Amino acid sequence: MNKSYRQGQILKLIKTRHPHTQEDLAKALRAMGIPATQVTLSRDIRELGLVKTADGYALRGEASSNGPDVFMLAREFVTDIRVAQNLLVLKTPAGHANSVAVALDQANWPEVTGTIAGDDTILVVAPDARTAAALRAKFLKALG
Repeated sequence: MNKSYRQGQILKLIKTRHPHTQEDLAKALRAMGIPATQVTLSRDIRELGLVKTADGYALRGEASSNGPDVFMLAREFVTDIRVAQNLLVLKTPAGHANSVAVALDQANWPEVTGTIAGDDTILVVAPDARTAAALRAKFLKALG
């Protein structure tokens, strides 16, 4: 495993599992098939700018805030939601797709594999069609 991949997985782990100790982090990495010594983890933590909080490791500056609220931005900017198999297409007014996509990425919802944003359209990739339909329902409920 290369350093970039390992550090990417560390960031993913701190967003989803909130490990409290380096040992928790090392165990989670080992479970993913990624070897990491205490020395390597210490260096990765320093290079990534992670800080230890009461809730576990977090990115410096994100310890108290996870960014803008997806639902708040969706209520303000999402004008249409369509499902196409395992994909959601969200429409926004021109210039607002990126901010909604960034908030969705930072929310780290397990049903969202990733997003691609243009000027007024966001492509949201879900793992399967069923999850995409559930995600659409989640958005519609939030939009009221």
